[in-house]
Amino acid sequence: MKRHFLEFSGPGRVVFRTEESPRLLTGEVLVRTRFSAVSQGTEMLVYRGQWPQGVSVDATVQALAGEFSYPLVYGYCAVGRVIETGREVSGDWLGRRVFSFQPHQDLFCSRPQTLFPIPDDLDDETALFLPAMETAVNLVLDGGPLLGEKVVVVGQGIVGLLTTALLARFPLAKLVTLDSYPLRREASKRLGAGECYDPKDPALHEKLGVVAGRGGDADLVYELSGNPEGLNAAVSFTRFSGRVVVGSWYGTKKVDLDLGSCFHRGRVSLVSSQVSSIAPELSGRWQTRRRLDLAWEMLRLVHPSACITQRFALNKAPEAYALIDRFPEQTVQIIFDHQLEDKKATRKGI
Repeated sequence: MKRHFLEFSGPGRVVFRTEESPRLLTGEVLVRTRFSAVSQGTEMLVYRGQWPQGVSVDATVQALAGEFSYPLVYGYCAVGRVIETGREVSGDWLGRRVFSFQPHQDLFCSRPQTLFPIPDDLDDETALFLPAMETAVNLVLDGGPLLGEKVVVVGQGIVGLLTTALLARFPLAKLVTLDSYPLRREASKRLGAGECYDPKDPALHEKLGVVAGRGGDADLVYELSGNPEGLNAAVSFTRFSGRVVVGSWYGTKKVDLDLGSCFHRGRVSLVSSQVSSIAPELSGRWQTRRRLDLAWEMLRLVHPSACITQRFALNKAPEAYALIDRFPEQTVQIIFDHQLEDKKATRKGI
């Protein structure tokens, strides 16, 4: 039996490779992947060579241990089924559908305690969104939206869209989102945004109540665009004593942050947010397991699989990454269907 996987061999280069099936240890299970999803934020930093040197790939995930260097096997959204168990593993695992933080590959071995059984009432494609939804839950917890607040979300990639979907369930005075691409703006409105604007809209500042040197009328702003310019925009939208949650990770892209206008006098707070940890002030009540359980529940409510725009066979990965890199306006979420084999990508309007 052969294993097929993707390898990032250098900036702009991803290779489809084949090797012998991994050897199953006594305390492991063998999983056949059904789907894996592309992270169009973090994963594209790897594809473009924008991962900062000396930073670990992900110290919290065993399959992604070590520092960044090419060649690199990467990815962290895999859904599949257990097809074999080691002799020390309970037979109850055989046939179970699971989510795992694994790179793009059609077979992998894993210890059962690192897998997440998929609830029976969720389909495989919905389960792919678990990491993005857990990130969105973490962002909402870090932002702490309050009754009657005005909230702006900058960036409507998949994490931005899911954050919008959660915020739409709060009794806010206003929920506004921003994105450059019409496809994502349409999805944002369907997921609950009251208004969604193009950041280049010449009337944007007027619509967001921005006064030069004094900020805007947003109590809470999320910067999720992945674009360093988005952070200055987020600060400019914020009212006195408001807060900006920075969920974007820019990699090697530098941020030229303007702190000389409304930031100091406006007492704007910048809040860093990253899903690998829970804010210290919440950790007494919130643990990773509680946050994960909530993410599963939010997947039931939101049904994010409607945001899948393209499905590719794994061996067509170079086409998938090139599409995201060159024509991001055509995509929201791309997934690999490991049963498509040599077929062309399938497309789905959202």
